[in-house]
Amino acid sequence: MNPGDVDEFLDLYEIVAAEKRYIGAEAPIDRDRKREQFLERLASDRWGSLVAIDTDGAIIGQIGLKNMNGLIEVGMLVAPDMRGRGIGSALLTAGLDWARLRHAHKMTLQLWPDNVAARRLYAKFGFVEEGYLKRQWKRRNGEIWDAIVMGHQL
Repeated sequence: MNPGDVDEFLDLYEIVAAEKRYIGAEAPIDRDRKREQFLERLASDRWGSLVAIDTDGAIIGQIGLKNMNGLIEVGMLVAPDMRGRGIGSALLTAGLDWARLRHAHKMTLQLWPDNVAARRLYAKFGFVEEGYLKRQWKRRNGEIWDAIVMGHQL
């Protein structure tokens, strides 16, 4: 992702956040704050943000990578109408390459227990379930959701 991509990415981010079931963010997002965060991350060598684009050049997916001394935290999203087409696999492949180029030793992520498609995708790439976090993430409506921790040794 380049700084010029941030506003288009935030459009997709808000669409996925509005679904309230795949990522931790919930709509409406604070676009100014998120824009500032992403621009800071893009300027940092500790963060990676890789995007998938369609044939028209539109952003249809993104993987965010945070490098903490060789431990890479992963977050990923794909446009609703593009799911099931290999976009997640392509992003994850690129993310693994990014991590290996930085000599990372492990990748880790959290996901909701009912996100079966994501669990299968990550397992296909060698991620294993390492923990279950009860009542981990508080949602705007007051619910507190569980999360599964998955990791992959590189």
